[in-house]
Amino acid sequence: MSQYYTLRDQTLWNPSNGASRLFMSQVTVYQAEVGVPSGIGPMEADECQIDSIAFAAFVDALLTWHGETRHAIMATLSEGFVATVLAWAEKANIEVKWEAAERAERCYLETASDPHAKEWTAALQQKSHELIRHIAA
Repeated sequence: MSQYYTLRDQTLWNPSNGASRLFMSQVTVYQAEVGVPSGIGPMEADECQIDSIAFAAFVDALLTWHGETRHAIMATLSEGFVATVLAWAEKANIEVKWEAAERAERCYLETASDPHAKEWTAALQQKSHELIRHIAA
C-alpha cells in the first residue's frame, strides 16, 4: 500500500504507509515548533492535498527556524525533515527563500567560538537535491 501527496495535479511523493505515517507525525511536530500551518492536508483515502501558498509559507518558516537553531542535537534531528520538505518545494517549483538562512549562518560563523561550526545551508541544499530522486517522478 502507498499514499499520495498531491499539489494541484502533481504527485510530489508516493511513499509507503509507514514512511507516510512517520512523515505526518513530523509535520505535526514542526507545525507546532514553527507556529505556521504546513498546508499539508489530512490523509483521506490514501490521498493528501497540499495547499501551495500555505506550504510555501511553512517551507520558509521551517528553513528560518532551522537556520536559527544552534543546538547541535535539534539541528541534527530536524535536518532530514527539512531536507525532505525542501525537496518537495523544489519539485513543486516553489521558490525557497534561502537569503534569511544564509544571513543567519554568516552572522553565526562570524561570531562563533565553536571550531566545529560549519556552513550548513550548502549541505542542506545538496541533501534536498539528492532526495529528489527518492520521491515520485
